Amino acid sequence: MKKIDLHMHTTISDGTDSLEELITHIRQSGIELFSVTDHDSIDGGDLMPRLLTDQEDAPAFIRGVEFSCRDEYGKYHILGYGYDPQIPGIGEVVRLGHSFRMKKTRERLAFLQEEFGFAFSQDEIDGVLNMDNPGKPHIARLMISHGYARDIHEAISEYINKKRFKGMHVRPEEAIEGIRKSGGIPVLAHPVYGDGDQLIMDEELEGRIEYLIGFGLQGVEAYYSGFTLRMQEQVLQIAAEHGLYVTAGSDYHGTSKMVKLGDTNLEDIAEAPEGLHRFLEDVQILG
Repeated sequence: MKKIDLHMHTTISDGTDSLEELITHIRQSGIELFSVTDHDSIDGGDLMPRLLTDQEDAPAFIRGVEFSCRDEYGKYHILGYGYDPQIPGIGEVVRLGHSFRMKKTRERLAFLQEEFGFAFSQDEIDGVLNMDNPGKPHIARLMISHGYARDIHEAISEYINKKRFKGMHVRPEEAIEGIRKSGGIPVLAHPVYGDGDQLIMDEELEGRIEYLIGFGLQGVEAYYSGFTLRMQEQVLQIAAEHGLYVTAGSDYHGTSKMVKLGDTNLEDIAEAPEGLHRFLEDVQILG
C-alpha cells in the first residue's frame, strides 16, 4: 500500500500552501498518491497535472474537490474524486457553490461592520473578494490584522458564525449528482464530524450515510486525521455493510490547522480494507 493522502487544501480555497509549495511538502512527507480537494473549486485539479508533468518521479494524482452542502436535515461535506472536468456536471456545481460563497462573503463583511463596528477599508474588502475562493479564514485573518480577534478560532466562533444563512448552500443531492455526471466518485468527508463541529455516531451515523446513499453516494472517508479507533471502525463497518468505497485523508490546510500531511491513521493498519482497494482500482489516477 502506497502512502496516500486524498484530502488537502491550497490557497485556491482556505489552505496556506500554493500548489507548488504543496508539491514540495508532499515530496518531503513521502506521499506517493494524493488529491487536492479545494472547496468549491476544481482549478487545482486542472493545474496540478501540468505542474507534475515536468517533475522526475512525481507522485501520482487524483483530481478532487470538496463541496460544503446543507439541507433541511443538516450539513455535509461531499468530496468528489476522479471526475472529468470536460464533462458537464461538476462545473455546474462549482459555479453554484462559488456564487453562494461570494454572496456569503460580502454579507459577512457587511454584518461584521454593522453588528460589531469592525471597520475595513474598501481596498481590504476588495482584496478578500478578489481571492479565488474567499471564506471564513480569510475574513478571520483580516480581523486579526486589525486586532478584532486574537486568532482564527475566536474570529470565526465568536463573530463570523453569528451571521446565519438560509437557502445559500449546495444541497447534497446536487453535489453528488454533479460529481457522478462528470464520471467522478462522490465520498462523504469525515462522516463522524459532519460539518466539522458535530459528533455523529451509531444509528445516527448509519442513518445519515444511508440517506446520502439514496442520492448516489458511493464512498466514505474512513481514515481521517481526527478519528479515534472507535470512530474509524464504525465508518468501516457501515462501508462494508453497504459496499461503499473507502478513502483516507488528512484534511491538511497548511499552517491554518494543526494537521500534518499524510496524517490519515492508515499507516497504523496491517491490511487496507477492500473498499479502499476497490476505490484505487476504479478511480482515475493520473501519473
